[in-house]
Amino acid sequence: MDIHLALHGRHDLAGQIYRQLRAGVMEGRLVAGQRLPSTRELAISLGVSRKTTLDAFERLITEGYLRTRAGDGTFVADAMTRLAQAPAHPLAQPVSPDTARLPVRPLTIWETLSGAMPMTRPGSPPQFDFVGGVTDKARFPFEAWRRCVNHALREQARGRGEYHDPVGERALREAVSRYLAFNRAVLTPWQQVFVTQGAQQALDLLARVTVRPGDVIAMEDPGYPPARLLFAATGAQVVPVPVDAKGIVVDALPPNARMVYVTPSHQFPLGMPMEMERRLALLAWAKRHGALIVEDDYDGEFRFEGRPMESLKSLDKGDVVAYVGTFSKTIFPELRIGYVVPPAELTAALRHAKQALDWHSSTMTQVALARFMHDGDFARHLRRMHKVYAARRHALLAHLHGGLSAWLRPLPSAAGIHMVALLRPGLAEDALIARANAASVGLYGISGMYTGQAPQAGLLFGYGGIGVNEINAGLQRLAEVLDGLHM
Repeated sequence: MDIHLALHGRHDLAGQIYRQLRAGVMEGRLVAGQRLPSTRELAISLGVSRKTTLDAFERLITEGYLRTRAGDGTFVADAMTRLAQAPAHPLAQPVSPDTARLPVRPLTIWETLSGAMPMTRPGSPPQFDFVGGVTDKARFPFEAWRRCVNHALREQARGRGEYHDPVGERALREAVSRYLAFNRAVLTPWQQVFVTQGAQQALDLLARVTVRPGDVIAMEDPGYPPARLLFAATGAQVVPVPVDAKGIVVDALPPNARMVYVTPSHQFPLGMPMEMERRLALLAWAKRHGALIVEDDYDGEFRFEGRPMESLKSLDKGDVVAYVGTFSKTIFPELRIGYVVPPAELTAALRHAKQALDWHSSTMTQVALARFMHDGDFARHLRRMHKVYAARRHALLAHLHGGLSAWLRPLPSAAGIHMVALLRPGLAEDALIARANAASVGLYGISGMYTGQAPQAGLLFGYGGIGVNEINAGLQRLAEVLDGLHM
């Protein structure tokens, strides 16, 4: 049969032939089984070399648009033409004007989720920013880190490019295992340490392998908003459970909860640790109800008063605790490295889930971090930052117990890199935050972190990313703002 192709100029002739033939197949003008001219015939008719038509045909055959039969010629492939001609999709049928332009839309759950983390703001940060969850990158030993990255680059240059273990590089898993044993009394073989893209991915993986849509996940109220949003996105029913001075109220846990998410070392956001009696009660409850406890130890490395509390994982005799940690609060969030030590029963499923989700985390970052820990740089950095954060915490408390005490009441907090102060009666959280922001003092409220009970008005003061001098100047300006509110 004759095929009418139009070539323009003498540039990319094989590409022009390929695109026109492909369009003919996809639009149905060239039908299934239709025989095409030979490459020699087509070359003569178009005035091009046979190599040009051969290149175009070979590409179309490789991509499945054409097929060949030995000694018989080249034909339009059946499958491609059926795809082009099939009126299979409902939108290919005549539709009414009301439904003709239905947009592609996300699942309803992604349109209804609300309550994002109220601890970041668009645009330039204020001059004195008390944002939580950030670290002081200016204090990080980048020279030591650069040596570790160079080591990782040399390691990466060896061998061939290939996919690695979904749950992490052995060197990093061994380093984390040793670190947990010495610092958090979590005794676990390195094979039980799973490396993730931050703590958030660890939570996602645990939910994926244990929770079905409609299952109940219990979490502290107030609690960590990103975790609540993540669990809701799985289709789970997230049930808020109140906390008191001892931690989560175990007697208020829903009996059908499949998972209980807690922050026992430094309750987020209020700051108190879970007392031992409550820890043991929670472990007994989980074993009795067949529930998984997710222990998020997000900044437990920094403790400033009293002896360190035993982690739930170190007390776990029934293998019901998944211990989640992160380097975001000890190094910086951009690193995106976290880890989870799950119950043994979940290890195989978590490995499959991690591989299905992203195959594995960055191997170069893992190798560099493993070297950073092995050489002792990580431990030295933690010791330095403990002193830095202790001084900042002291400065913050001096203001909260001093000039700001008429308006703010700090809650006891022995660990971490943030603390909460409740507002005295008569102060409105939103109004104070707005006035402070206008004075370039970045404040962050806690009322949006409550979901199941009447919220308390308060402020979360992060001191990971703000120095002592800035704390003093910023809180002095806050005092002036508060004076202005009561003039």
